[in-house]
Amino acid sequence: MSDDELKKKIRESIWEKMERLGIARFPKPIYGRIPNFIGADKAAENLRTLREWEQAEVIFVNPDSPQLPVRAFGLIDQKKVVMATPRLRKGFVLLDPARLPTKNYWKVVTIRNAIKYGMLVHPSVLSIDIKITGSVAVDRDGGRLGKGHGYSDLEFAILREYGAVDDATLVITTVHDIQIVPHVPMNENDLPVDIIVTPKHIFRTNTRYRKPKGIILDLINKREVEKIPLLKELLSKKVN
Repeated sequence: MSDDELKKKIRESIWEKMERLGIARFPKPIYGRIPNFIGADKAAENLRTLREWEQAEVIFVNPDSPQLPVRAFGLIDQKKVVMATPRLRKGFVLLDPARLPTKNYWKVVTIRNAIKYGMLVHPSVLSIDIKITGSVAVDRDGGRLGKGHGYSDLEFAILREYGAVDDATLVITTVHDIQIVPHVPMNENDLPVDIIVTPKHIFRTNTRYRKPKGIILDLINKREVEKIPLLKELLSKKVN
């Protein structure tokens, strides 16, 4: 079985199991998504206990539903929160609690309202302390599996190209305990995780996997380049 076939099998197994056990939450169906789960808020609360969270000033959080509490707690704890716009079409949006016109942080951190209340920023002006990402499955060695579109990996690669992240940037995921599997196959462009936070546990992976160094030209879909201005900008610099 190829790595791609194994990844597909793991994803489908997690989605099926979460639905069957009644762990999955809205939005449904969870198939094809970063699955929302019962206990996502508790996992976010556990994340807040980390010393790295306390010290962080700027956090990057994915826009998916299970990480909504993470984004809200970030603003509540007076951190700047950076999010990706859908499919990276408009790049990245910054939510600064000191500049928001409302203190209803739970309302602000939906993707629609983040674009409304936040401001679009170029990654060259960012310095990210922690990248929090959603996952379909992870393993205790730091292997991570997303929903299959590669956007979390691409986000990190773009941020890396502009100096907003580096090898020392902590990558954390919040998941349900059943999303931890024995092994996730990893490629050089895949983003590993340093810490896994669940409703019950916190695991430090001490991962041996290296974080992506940047954009790998051979792996870029040319059709996507035209749809993602930041990617087009980067590739034009590499070519020239």
